Amino acid sequence: MTIRYLHTMVRVKDLEKSMAFYELLGLKETRRIDSEQGRFSLIFMAPPGQEECPVELTYNWDGDEGLPSDSRHFGHLAYSVDDIYAMCDHLQKNGVTINRPPRDGRMAFVRSPDNISVELLQAGEAQKPAEPWASMENTGHW
Repeated sequence: MTIRYLHTMVRVKDLEKSMAFYELLGLKETRRIDSEQGRFSLIFMAPPGQEECPVELTYNWDGDEGLPSDSRHFGHLAYSVDDIYAMCDHLQKNGVTINRPPRDGRMAFVRSPDNISVELLQAGEAQKPAEPWASMENTGHW
């Protein structure tokens, strides 16, 4: 019996804000399904060259009053990045809170506009601890 990864789905409340967040991470829209009958949209976003590993953003046109709730039960999405410090700086400059800074030069956590926890991991070896990250405290939970 074989198994193959298809995608991860997260529900989103504000489609434009959510897509902008994932675009800041470097993901691009690869596919979209709009259902008039079901009144929802499915937007698949993936890193360039990795279209087979998307995150599916599910947007209900009539709203979803349960969002954003504390989605820690979901777990998290995880992405490898070439430069954890540059990515965190880029996200922070664009208004994203770094919930768990990369103090160790290896791992950081942020949250999407829909409260989805996203782990960022330094590709390869950890970078040497550097400021302002090394002394930055956690913000909220991740």
